[in-house]
Amino acid sequence: MSNDTSRTTSSSDATEVPPGQDKPRRPDADQRRELGRRRRPVDEELRDRFQSTVDEAERRLGRSWPALLSTGAVGGIDVGVGVMALLIVREGTGNELLAALAFSIGFIALTLGRSELFTENFLVPVVAVVAHKSTVGATLRLWGGTAATNLLAGWAFTGLMAVGLPDLHETAVEVGSHYPELGISATSLASAIIGGAAITLMTWMERGTDSVPGKLVAAVSIAFVLASGRLNHAIVVSLEMFAALHAGAPFGYADWLGMALWAALGNMIGGLALVTVLRLVQIGRTAMRDEQRRPVDEPREPSPSTPPEASPS
Repeated sequence: MSNDTSRTTSSSDATEVPPGQDKPRRPDADQRRELGRRRRPVDEELRDRFQSTVDEAERRLGRSWPALLSTGAVGGIDVGVGVMALLIVREGTGNELLAALAFSIGFIALTLGRSELFTENFLVPVVAVVAHKSTVGATLRLWGGTAATNLLAGWAFTGLMAVGLPDLHETAVEVGSHYPELGISATSLASAIIGGAAITLMTWMERGTDSVPGKLVAAVSIAFVLASGRLNHAIVVSLEMFAALHAGAPFGYADWLGMALWAALGNMIGGLALVTVLRLVQIGRTAMRDEQRRPVDEPREPSPSTPPEASPS
């Protein structure tokens, strides 16, 4: 009996709270879940890439109308140069793979010149919206302005090409007629989904390095895949069809519009669903919530992988 009494007394002493202090409370379920999320490991390289993508999105989305439209216009011209190179090499050699490699000149110009295609913006601005650093309206403004100027500038450039390089007319009609022949079909939609995923993957690859050679490898690789596979990419297809239309193609602008809209739908599915959403899942909730909570004007805390700055001697 005395032993039971002593055990009870010692147990009550162990949980006794000194006078004037509140008894500590156990965290509730929501707090425990939050603590668990904070303890989850975060890939710091992915976090850095995510943060650099948010920074790039803020730059793109914050531009004035003249800056946005001119960037889209030079993007259309850059791809127009790539289409011209493709037609020149195909006309001269008859080799489709060499022509596809020549097309990468346009994507090299896109990368080094910091111009943009409509389809490149399926990743960067969406990341900013997820991070609560921009709005859907600003993203639609970027998409609409970039797509319109890509197409207008590309149409004008391919018109100049038709006048200045008349020997390319037959090849231009041959290349541009491929897409109307596919038509609105499961094949052309699947090709567009792959094309959208490929161009968005290029954007993600370029965000992962500060090395210019590394960015160029990404640009050349994806450009070659698009051109050699004749993937249904809204802007590239449009410029190839414009070149054919300027050269007297057997199809019309209604055919182009239908194919361009079909390609854009597939590109959005591929870019957003197959790359952007999966990359955001890969980044993880912890990194995203940290970025969501950070005020726009507040600098980020250095990540554990970032070496501390050396103090001045």
